[in-house]
Amino acid sequence: QVQLVESGGGSVQAGGSLRLSCAASGFTSSSRCMGWFRQAPEKAREGIIQIDRTTSYADSVKGRFTVSRDSSKNTLYLEIDSLKPEDTAMYYCAARATWNCIPGAVRPADFGVWGQGTRVTVSS
Repeated sequence: QVQLVESGGGSVQAGGSLRLSCAASGFTSSSRCMGWFRQAPEKAREGIIQIDRTTSYADSVKGRFTVSRDSSKNTLYLEIDSLKPEDTAMYYCAARATWNCIPGAVRPADFGVWGQGTRVTVSS
């Protein structure tokens, strides 16, 4: 069964850091285009990162967000530094059916497998 499970979210103060995890099962995540998305309350889901053999970051997260993979654990990570209240959202990871990401904007419609999300709340 193909599955993604996110973890690592929580409530933190502005300026803090978090590391989110996305554990994959039923497929090898390092052989797929993987993405990170977030959805703030009453806002549309925003694609922030996608990774295949290269990594693309949305302008809104460049410099503070870092994605990495651990192939031995079949897990994708998202390190978030210098958290801001506007980072408050549900964070999701997702996988495409292919190894390659589509260049350009990170679009939810391009990803077919989704995790349940992990909530990040940043207080000022």
